[in-house]
Amino acid sequence: MNARDAAQAFRALHEGPAPLVLPNAWDVGSALGFVVAGFPAVGTTSFGVAAIEGSPDGGRSTREATATLAARLLRLPVPVTADVEDGYSDDPDEVASYLADLGVAGINIEDSTDERLVEPGRHAAKVAAIKATSPDLFVNARVDTYWLGQSANLEETMIRAQAYVEAGADGIFVPGISQPDEIRTLTATLSVPVNVLPVPGMTVRELADLGVRRVSTGSLPYRAAIDAGVDAAIRLRDGDTPPKATPYPQAQGRLVDYRDGKLSATGE
Repeated sequence: MNARDAAQAFRALHEGPAPLVLPNAWDVGSALGFVVAGFPAVGTTSFGVAAIEGSPDGGRSTREATATLAARLLRLPVPVTADVEDGYSDDPDEVASYLADLGVAGINIEDSTDERLVEPGRHAAKVAAIKATSPDLFVNARVDTYWLGQSANLEETMIRAQAYVEAGADGIFVPGISQPDEIRTLTATLSVPVNVLPVPGMTVRELADLGVRRVSTGSLPYRAAIDAGVDAAIRLRDGDTPPKATPYPQAQGRLVDYRDGKLSATGE
């Protein structure tokens, strides 16, 4: 699948009868697991990518690691979207150049740097530069008001979201928003697909009823995987039976198929 076809396929996933549930991978192995489970697209998680490098999330620590992982995931038979923090630069043209070289179908780019919201015009300038350089790229502009607890109200969130849509954003991502009435207002007002993280106590179907078009897992799978790995070791240490897991030959077979370009998008 070439870059343009992947971008078009990824865009179409936001227009289906149900929201796109997007799993976020932190390495090739986790991405392969999502693909063989039948997910039609895979994203990356900056938290997971930073963690495997031994760095906290944010602070532009994942620039090189994200580029390396993106290049590896482009061999998957499904579209790939990358979490690129704030684009790793304050300069819109530098951000646009970096993203043009990634070759992915989509990106998330957040309107905060070092845990602080940036002026929305600055973020809008990045969005505009990205779209001017890579018009096919699905730009999911992230609004961090609720996530950071800064100006965490619908009015400020809407001002920022509208500015990014006007700059050319293809989608709006509002992590941390959770009130049904606010989500419904956001989706009814914006002209592009709205993306949220899982909301405690709400199913994907209920989020769909509120107009949500994409639900990203974020770092949840990475954190759950760490918990599962630690739990497996504890169970063995404490004399319990080992937990169920993908057999080694099957996991190895995925990697062989990936290496040889034989991985199927429809499962193993």
